Amino acid sequence: MALFSETFNTMDDLLEHQLKDLYDAEHRIHDAMPDLVSAVAHPQLRSRFESDHAAGERRVARVEEMFEKTGKSPERETCEGTKGLLKEVSDAIAADGDKEVRDAALIASYQRVAHYAIAGYGSARNIARRTGNDYVAQLCQQSLDEAYELDRDLTEIAVESVNPVAAS
Repeated sequence: MALFSETFNTMDDLLEHQLKDLYDAEHRIHDAMPDLVSAVAHPQLRSRFESDHAAGERRVARVEEMFEKTGKSPERETCEGTKGLLKEVSDAIAADGDKEVRDAALIASYQRVAHYAIAGYGSARNIARRTGNDYVAQLCQQSLDEAYELDRDLTEIAVESVNPVAAS
């Protein structure tokens, strides 16, 4: 369902929608990670993606806790943005060519996923604060911090090792 085909009468309505979107996004990301991990050639990058896969289980549970704290049952609403970004990751996984260049492509495509998560959790955090749900805002902040850390780590791996090798 498109974002604005719903009726939003309160910020609580909007927060619920955001949580449904995040819940779907986290499930999709978690489901896509095994293929991404197995496609990576660079050991440090593979390790970082494996770590994010494990963290994904915690993020799914965290969104479930957010639903609980808002008095709602966990429910998924298709996150078209994540779906499209993961298609780009899938395309990079399927690409032929030099394995180091493909690793650089995997970083670039997956950082887009991380940036989208940053936008999603940042927005949900701000909405939760506005609704007075500080606990949900704190949970959003935890996931937001993880997404920022992932982005920093991927940038570091790209700049310090993957991209220089791919460019040589």
